[in-house]
Amino acid sequence: MSDIKVDGFKASDIFVDLHTAFGGFTDAQRKAQVQKTKGIFELRITNDDKKEAVWTIDLKKNGVILKGLASPKADVTLIMSDDTFSQLAAGKMDGQKAFLTGKLKAKGNIMLATKLAAVLQMAKEKAKL
Repeated sequence: MSDIKVDGFKASDIFVDLHTAFGGFTDAQRKAQVQKTKGIFELRITNDDKKEAVWTIDLKKNGVILKGLASPKADVTLIMSDDTFSQLAAGKMDGQKAFLTGKLKAKGNIMLATKLAAVLQMAKEKAKL
């Protein structure tokens, strides 16, 4: 788990929770989530100190959360602040609103980006169990 954590980022705790939730999936649950999402998200998060950390959510083949650049190449890269990601993960901000107001930038398959909220919500529910 410590390989996911990056000090100085609120998003880091969220990714640790996601990693834990994904680790608790059965093979069937993992395959179902991969089948439903079919994509690799690369999230570039900038904190208040203007430092950037990168996490990858691979829901194309493996169903894993990793720290670092996507390999193979991400289907969509999302760029946002630590606060914006925290609000998205908590359900306090809508992804479309964040995108339209410039708080969230996307490169690649923007339609895939719309599935991120469902991934975050599913992991949040799994973490509560």
